[in-house]
Amino acid sequence: MTAATTTYLDHAATTPMVDEAIAAMTEHLAAIGNPSSLHGSGRAARRVVEESRELIAERIGARPGEVVLLGGGTEADNLALKGLAWARRNADPARTRLIASAVEHHALLDPLTWMAKQGSQVELVDVDATCRLDLDAYERAVERDPASVALVSCMWANNEVGTVQPIADVVAVAHRHGIPVHSDAVQALGHVPVDFAGSGLDAMTISAHKLGGPVGVGALVVRREVDLVPLAHGGGQERDVRSGTPNAAAAASFAAAVDVAVGRAEAEAVRLEALRRRLVDGLAAAVPAAVVNGAPEIGPDHRLPSIAHVTFPGCEGDSLLMLLDAHGVECSTGSACSAGVPQASHVLLAMGMDELAARGSLRFSLGHTTTEADVDRLLEVLPAVHERALAAGRLGGRR
Repeated sequence: MTAATTTYLDHAATTPMVDEAIAAMTEHLAAIGNPSSLHGSGRAARRVVEESRELIAERIGARPGEVVLLGGGTEADNLALKGLAWARRNADPARTRLIASAVEHHALLDPLTWMAKQGSQVELVDVDATCRLDLDAYERAVERDPASVALVSCMWANNEVGTVQPIADVVAVAHRHGIPVHSDAVQALGHVPVDFAGSGLDAMTISAHKLGGPVGVGALVVRREVDLVPLAHGGGQERDVRSGTPNAAAAASFAAAVDVAVGRAEAEAVRLEALRRRLVDGLAAAVPAAVVNGAPEIGPDHRLPSIAHVTFPGCEGDSLLMLLDAHGVECSTGSACSAGVPQASHVLLAMGMDELAARGSLRFSLGHTTTEADVDRLLEVLPAVHERALAAGRLGGRR
């Protein structure tokens, strides 16, 4: 299947680079000079990095000195979690509790699991059936012993079902007790308004390849007054919390992608919401038994316009995915596969689904290259694919 004939509906995993980001990276790839060097070539490279940092900061409502350039969202989540937790514990050994939502990305959940093995007390707060944080349960968790809480982390928007979390409320509860709050905004930026200063957050994760930039570059946006313990030591670059030679070409490409995504976000949200509605309405006609998951309300305070997460009762998500792939339609499953054994998504289980329903779900995510023809192609092949997956499920004993 060639790229020209592929219907790509997996933009939440990674989205194609925009022309502006490709041009920026291409322009700077051949340049020489280490940004830490004092000669002319080094200063030129440093200028690229700093101008890129300034542009990113401007577009997300941050100060340039708050943008720490990193190797991607996973590194940013790890630095936020471990760096904040260790700094807080160094200042006060009683601060051992780490509070997060139960539906965080594995880039945050896995470090939390690791931190628990090192002596931290990890508490995951429940969500409702739409994937929205249970604010009462969250407040109870904080208020039970706020002096022991090192940090709170709550993603801005869920990567599987697209539900937007009540970040302002999360921040308000934590800040009453001087507790810092981090948010993984990787899926949110470019789809809903993201203003770091306005949010009140202390730290925020963003990543280039989710919004039209290259893979392998991202940032942790962190207030200057927040202390972080670095994960790696070396030359002291990036506020002495991320040593290593900055990638000037990647920074320039990242900045270009952020500039484009934020600049087009409002109009693109309207366009993608219309495409999503076309997909959901068509799906209801093609497969009436299908169930759309996540927040039903439209708008930046409720869900992303770019994700349609769907459960197909009686089907295995992996079967549906591979059958669609054979027809040139690419999406993602709501389950992860570990050592060849299908496992239900922790997000869907936290929303109250049983394992069968969770394993029979797909995520269709739209992006800047998605067209009506892409949606129509999915709807064209889906009925036959669904019938085959349903038959396979019956043969396999699935009910």
